[in-house]
Amino acid sequence: MNKGPTGRHSSHGSKDLVVPGDVITTDTGFMRGHGTYLDDDNLTASVAGEVERVDKLICVKPLKTRFNGEVGDVVVGRITEVQQKRWKVETNSRLDSVLLLSSVNLPGGELRRRCAEDELTMRSYLQEGDLISAEVQSVYADGALLLHTRSLKYGKLGQGVLVQISPSLIKRQKTHFHHLPCGASIILGNNGFVWLYPTPGQQDEEAGGFFTSLEPISLSDREVISRLRNCLLALSAHKVLLYDTSVLYCYEVSLSQQVKDILKPEVMEEIVMMTQQKLVEHEG
Repeated sequence: MNKGPTGRHSSHGSKDLVVPGDVITTDTGFMRGHGTYLDDDNLTASVAGEVERVDKLICVKPLKTRFNGEVGDVVVGRITEVQQKRWKVETNSRLDSVLLLSSVNLPGGELRRRCAEDELTMRSYLQEGDLISAEVQSVYADGALLLHTRSLKYGKLGQGVLVQISPSLIKRQKTHFHHLPCGASIILGNNGFVWLYPTPGQQDEEAGGFFTSLEPISLSDREVISRLRNCLLALSAHKVLLYDTSVLYCYEVSLSQQVKDILKPEVMEEIVMMTQQKLVEHEG
């Protein structure tokens, strides 16, 4: 199976796809990074993915992987456990993430030390099964993530739809919160959890990110969200990078089809092809 393209990647800095066993380079002047191993002085790929080269360091970024968080990443997660002064959060990474009681806003936005009474009312803020948006504050030595929601844009998520896709398909941007012109909003979590919800009207500043509206959502809003969900699944099935522009273009292209038809393989392929053409024209 090893059709190793010897030295193919050392000559230029372009990204190449490799599979396990492919020889990345025979040059001994390179440092071995993640996803690679040495085999008879040949730098060889141990995972399937894109070759990334930074100066003399070569690593392979897997196409399908668990989320490896970095400080500042925006994540969407689900509370799995309420512990003493902390919540455990499932964020699609190898270990459960941690959200400390001291890392959340108190209702009303007041700033004070957390007391025993706050510990007793932790479940009134967040309980098992609740979805939250948060930011990675730091990374523990074992790779577990420490989260915080100390900003009004983060907090408990209300009514909406969660779509789970591969973290490698989320494009890193300055902001991962987008109010799309079609009437819905999207949180593109770096961890591959994408949250779709109706664009909110007036934000309740007093709730400190823990107020969730349970008002009925109109049929038109539900249709927009369902269409966006199917567009996300179509784009991820064809390995297209997800960011606000690609999602919006896909939504616009899909308007000629019924929501349920978007997931039919032949329709999906056509929609994704047209989306990619629009993206090429936009970038050109």
